[in-house]
Order: sequence, then structure tokens, then C-alpha cells
Amino acid sequence: MASSSLIVSLSLLVSLFLVLPLVHGNGAGVICEELPQDLCAFSISSSGRRCVLESSMSKGSIRYQCSTSGVVVTNYMADWIETDECVSACGLDRNTVGISSDSLLERNFREKLCSTACYQGCPNIVDLYSNLSSGEGVSLTVMCKAVQGSRERILFESFSGAKAFAPAPAPRHH
Repeated sequence: MASSSLIVSLSLLVSLFLVLPLVHGNGAGVICEELPQDLCAFSISSSGRRCVLESSMSKGSIRYQCSTSGVVVTNYMADWIETDECVSACGLDRNTVGISSDSLLERNFREKLCSTACYQGCPNIVDLYSNLSSGEGVSLTVMCKAVQGSRERILFESFSGAKAFAPAPAPRHH
């Protein structure tokens, strides 16, 4: 009796090893250059590098291609294709070309990024924008606390070069 349960267990184990490569593709994991345009942005290759959608002109029309960027994910999340739910919850667009911190200057985007659904449910996107905001001299945690507390002035004062967004100085009275 014990031997028949051992045989069943081994059969299940062998079946699992046969099925896993089929579920995971060709066994190589996520290869950015093989991803279609609608899955590229916000994905991570099997090597732990971010996939980036690039555009180029070809015969008078814009052509899009997914490529492996030089950006290594700090919280190693290899083989990651971001869900449509996270892309939507975080206020992103699958057709985003390149990787940029520019969207952090948009209030609507900051509110979506700092929402509970995005900030607590989408670790890949949070990791990406945490690194981008750090590159601008701002902690994403501090930024989200400012957004949630309607204290965005603190955020703008901390952004490097964001003096254009800071309130004008009070007029001096002589």
C-alpha cells in the first residue's frame, strides 16, 4: 500500500516537471525582445532587467519594439509581466515608451501611484517609481505621505530643481 502511494506521488512529481516548461514558455523565461508591444512596458526579463518599449521611424511610420534596458530591478523580480489590473490601478499606459520620472510631476499620476490599490498591491511598479523618485532626490514613501495628507508642497520642495513648483515667496514689507 505504501509503495502504491509512493508511485502516485512520483508520477505526480514527474508530471509537474513535464508541465512546467509548457506553462512557462520555452523554459527561457521572459525575454523582452520576444514580448509583444502590449506586454512590454513594466515587465521584467528573466535576467532581472526591465523591459522597455522603444520607438523608431521606419519608412515614414513609427515602429515599436520591446528591448531589454540596462535598468536592473533592485527587488529581484525576474520573469515578471505586469498585470493589466496594476497598470490601470497605478494610472499607467502599456504604450509608455522608455522609462522616465516625468510622470511624477503630474498630480493625477501621483494620486494613482500612491493609492492603496497600487502602492500596496503592485510591488513591481512601486519598485520602479521608488527608484525613479530616488534619482530625483525624493523618497516615494515621503511623496506618498505628502499626497495622502494633501501636503504636496513638501514633496515639491524636496524634488531637486523643483523650485519652479514651490510657492512664491511672501512679499516683503518695508
